[in-house]
Amino acid sequence: MSAPVDTVLFDIDDTLCAYRRSGAEVLAAAFEAAGVEPFFAIEDYYDRYSRFADRTDSIRELRTACFAAIADERGHDPDRGRTVAAAYTAERDQWNVDALPGAREAVNRLTADHRLGVVTNGAPGMQAKKLAAIGLDDAFEVVIHAGYDAPAKPDPAPFRRALDALDTDPSSTVHVGNSLTSDVPGAQAAGLRAAWLSDGSTPDPVPAYTLDSMADLHDPPWRR
Repeated sequence: MSAPVDTVLFDIDDTLCAYRRSGAEVLAAAFEAAGVEPFFAIEDYYDRYSRFADRTDSIRELRTACFAAIADERGHDPDRGRTVAAAYTAERDQWNVDALPGAREAVNRLTADHRLGVVTNGAPGMQAKKLAAIGLDDAFEVVIHAGYDAPAKPDPAPFRRALDALDTDPSSTVHVGNSLTSDVPGAQAAGLRAAWLSDGSTPDPVPAYTLDSMADLHDPPWRR
C-alpha cells in the first residue's frame, strides 16, 4: 500500500502556466525579425537545453550559447545564431504567461494539507517572474531551479534537493509535471510518484497518475 501523500512538487512551464505564444511561434517570429532563413526547429533548442544550463548564468546566456552552437553545427556563422537568440529574447519578453486552467485553485486547495514545492528547469529570475505573474510567488516553501541549483531534470538530484529542503520522504511525495522526458522519469528516479498532465499521447514511462487538466487536482487522485 502506498504511503499517504503529504508533499506535492510542481513543474512550472506548461504545468502551472504557459506562454501566450508557443516557443515555435516565437522562434518563427525571431527568424523573421532577424532577417535569417530558419535553419532549426524549437525542438532542437529544447533538446540541447540541459547541455548549456550548467555552464551559463542566465536564460539569455543559455539561449545565446545554444543558438550559436546549433548554427555552428549546421554550417552557419555562430553569430547568426546569436542574432536569432537576441531576436527570440526580444519577442519572448514582449509576452507574459497565463496560469493554466485550474492551476491556481489546485495550489490553493492543496496547501491546506500538503507541503508544496517547485522543481523547474529554468533560470531563477525568469521562473520567479512567471510565478509572480500568475499570483503564486508566495505559494511554495521551496523552489529548486534545476540546471542552476542542481543538474537539470530528468536528473533526480533536483527532486532530492527539494525533499531535503522540505525534510520529507519520496514515498509520500508526488511531482506534478507535463513532460514525459524530464518530469516523469526524473521524479520516478528520485523515488517520487509522478502525476502527468496529459497531452493526449500514450505515456512512456507510465506515471502513477494521469491528469486531464490541473482541475483534476482539486480532488487529487491519491485521495480517491
